[in-house]
Amino acid sequence: MKIALIAHDRMKEEIVQLALAYEAILSEHELFATGTTGQRIMDATSLTLKRCLSGPLGGDQQIGAMIAQNEMDLIIFLRDPLTAQPHEPDIIALLRLCDVHKIPFATNLGTAEILLRALERGELDWREIVHEENER
Repeated sequence: MKIALIAHDRMKEEIVQLALAYEAILSEHELFATGTTGQRIMDATSLTLKRCLSGPLGGDQQIGAMIAQNEMDLIIFLRDPLTAQPHEPDIIALLRLCDVHKIPFATNLGTAEILLRALERGELDWREIVHEENER
């Protein structure tokens, strides 16, 4: 599975802690992240991530393009609900794309943990069927 890990500035420590706690699960998948978030996760774990640009510079849109091409299976985007984000339209577009393409999307730690546990149990294997149908 292809998983994107994204976090607003005030949530970066939380996503690093999430990656540390679920490193064994995440290590079995292809990981992507926006710039700084990806670097922070790689510095704290043994995980390898493909880094996009930082969110405000277009990293969200790069991940959105992968979603639109059915090249992403799970998005964990720890958003800061208390701080206005200048690139909020990009974030809303990302969420909309996930809804259109039926891609699980977590915006907080609780939902992220539930999705990672579901991934571990094979409950997101239906995404493989989606890939097969799109290849036809």
